[in-house]
Amino acid sequence: MDMKDIARALAEGCRAGGAKVRENLDALYADDAVSVEAADMGGQGRETRGKAAIHGKHDWWDSAMEEYGSSVTGPFYHGDDQFSLYFEVDATDKESGRRMQMKEIGVYHVAEGKIVREEFHYLMDDA
Repeated sequence: MDMKDIARALAEGCRAGGAKVRENLDALYADDAVSVEAADMGGQGRETRGKAAIHGKHDWWDSAMEEYGSSVTGPFYHGDDQFSLYFEVDATDKESGRRMQMKEIGVYHVAEGKIVREEFHYLMDDA
């Protein structure tokens, strides 16, 4: 797969949600991929290394948040090794009951046909 194929597959999987998100992680990410958040979410630190740990990050989100809706725009391409997606998420933190309207840009780096790094930049406004 080239970078544009990977970008389109990731965007489609994020839109589909559920099991497709996990399938994409297994198929599109390098085993040693790195995921970097703009801030520490849930006491896990900002950086997560490895496909299994990134799965764990998704597990934390699924257990900690109740999603009401989301959208994915893109991909937006940058050269032949980077792309980004724009996410909007309406969710409530189950522990605090705080509802959030989140806006996030995911920047993805591709090498040798796999996503090797993702970085998230976000803006959160209280609903």
